[in-house]
Amino acid sequence: GIAAAGVSAYPAGTTERQAAAARDRVLPAAVVADVAGASVRVVDVGLDTPDPADERYRVRRGSGRIDHEDALTADETEAALRIGRALADEEVDAGADLLVPASLGVGATTPASTIAAAVTGLEPVVVVGRGSGIDDDAWMRKAAAIRDALRRTRSVRRDPVGLLRVAGGADLAVLTGFLLQASLRRTPVLVDGLVVIAAATLAEQLAPGARQWWLAAQRSPEPAADALLARLQLEPVLDLGVRVGDGTGALALLPMLRMAARLLTDTATAADSGIAPSRA
Repeated sequence: GIAAAGVSAYPAGTTERQAAAARDRVLPAAVVADVAGASVRVVDVGLDTPDPADERYRVRRGSGRIDHEDALTADETEAALRIGRALADEEVDAGADLLVPASLGVGATTPASTIAAAVTGLEPVVVVGRGSGIDDDAWMRKAAAIRDALRRTRSVRRDPVGLLRVAGGADLAVLTGFLLQASLRRTPVLVDGLVVIAAATLAEQLAPGARQWWLAAQRSPEPAADALLARLQLEPVLDLGVRVGDGTGALALLPMLRMAARLLTDTATAADSGIAPSRA
């Protein structure tokens, strides 16, 4: 909804084309996933389209414009959390041993930055970033939108579910439920991108200790992401300068993780290989 305020380099409605690119496997994340040997699943939880191909996970069309109104209703927020948990269960039950949640959504870093400011107590001008590559005018519009949305969160800043309702959206709520359930299923998750990191922060509040199952894949250029990762005590593995939040950075890390795992499981010790004498 907040995309209507001109906070992105892309017009409202572009998200549908981004999702189509992901399904066609031409989105950056889909291309990198193919190289990394990972599967990609695109789930529509809130595209503003009248005729979705699959409504099983659709919470609503779009979201409320958070500088003027709540992003979701209370019922929609609860439904989105349930959907996120169900999606995590589906992936784990299907055999996934590592999960990489990601986000597509024009304007999505604005609610994520609002949540960051609400949780950390930082001023809007400190957390606001360039997102999709916005110019100075759009940056000022974004800062103003975060300021106005932040004012609306005063009564819910200690309530993660309330924050999702007032200043989040279907994507953030679904991701929160997904991350929460993944931790309950004891399944590791690569966290990448401001929107996912904001959802992770709220999931950790709902289920303290969930962060033990997460690895921060890369450092985000968004200032709000650094503040939230510090709060979660997660240190990014890479610093690729990747701005997109579609999981590209996390997927680029996968081959390195596979190599690290093989080194742990397949490398002989110095004694076993005869390089050094064994010690009793």
